[in-house]
Amino acid sequence: MTEDEIYRTSTQYRLWSFTPETLASLRTTTNAVAADGVRDAYHNLNARASQESSVEKRDGPPEEHVDCLTLEEEQKIISYYCGCTLDFVDLCEYPTNVKATAVQYLKRFYLTNSPMTYHPKEIMPTAVYLAMKSEDNFHYVKSFAEKLEKTTTEDILAPEFLLTQGLRFTFDVRHPFHGLEGGFMELLAFTNGNGQCGPWVEKSPGEIREEMMDVEPAPGASAKATNVKELVARIQKAHGKAKEMLKTSALLTDAYFLYTPPQIWLSTLLLADEPLARFYIDTKLPAISEFKAKLHTVLRSCAEMLRSSPTAQPDKEEKKELKRINKKLAQCRNPQKMDLVGINKAQKQDLAQNGGVGLDENIAKKRKSERETSMKESESLFGPALPDKAS
Repeated sequence: MTEDEIYRTSTQYRLWSFTPETLASLRTTTNAVAADGVRDAYHNLNARASQESSVEKRDGPPEEHVDCLTLEEEQKIISYYCGCTLDFVDLCEYPTNVKATAVQYLKRFYLTNSPMTYHPKEIMPTAVYLAMKSEDNFHYVKSFAEKLEKTTTEDILAPEFLLTQGLRFTFDVRHPFHGLEGGFMELLAFTNGNGQCGPWVEKSPGEIREEMMDVEPAPGASAKATNVKELVARIQKAHGKAKEMLKTSALLTDAYFLYTPPQIWLSTLLLADEPLARFYIDTKLPAISEFKAKLHTVLRSCAEMLRSSPTAQPDKEEKKELKRINKKLAQCRNPQKMDLVGINKAQKQDLAQNGGVGLDENIAKKRKSERETSMKESESLFGPALPDKAS
């Protein structure tokens, strides 16, 4: 199987890759459903309060007066907490893959859930903790909770199952970091005459090195590299810039939803040093290729998205806007979903009282169907299970 075929079997491709139109439609639907849920919750809350009291008493505003978040406001508050995730993971000095996975968990969760239903401030720590386990960087939950102010182990664990449901029980995230490192090593190999071109490029390693020396200077550079040492320094500089973009811009945009990991890292290299990126692509593809033209179009589209990425640190105006949105969010949160720890305890209590049977029948059937589908897909990829040996 080719690398492309392997990627197409991944859950990231099958469940978390979208076109811009389907991504926008999914978020619009999530926002509308959440807004309806908030209004219904306030309607039920106020109706129950009126029935229980002789004097009409409302615990919240009338449902028709609830001012819910718009889709744009939701995206701003989610983006802010993705930035907070980057800052928190850096503060804790966790590995880059934990940071990247945690942000993607947060972004994936809020494709089908709204901040009006579950506040990102409550989901973010759980996303980081789950990412640590997924990326084999496990810490005890008690020591992890101590890194957060006014946070208990229950606050971390209560939303965990809810988060895994939102992730559709898929924890694998394919990042572009390894691809960038591989490309970086290939470029360095070209400088010492050991690089290997694609099967369509009939040039010797020596010829490739000579062409590499003649590549146009990087943006901001005054001249081409005149020796191998200067060429290596140029490659290292481009690598550093590209890596930094992968750790920030790629995580704060929708790049993971719209592009593949190779497309993302090649786009960062294009932004860091376009002549060098073009040279690298030329060593892999024929000089005249329809695919190469399409690839450059996709890379430029991705690069433009990365270039326009929001920053992890909002400026003064952005902070003012976020403060307004957060104040509005406080007035339109779903009152039935606010106490995640209390909800989690009630579910555990119901489960214990029912002798371990607490799942809705429809949910149980759905999970069984998903498991069977997953097993069939595995068999189509690796073949059916081997039969037992005869005794």
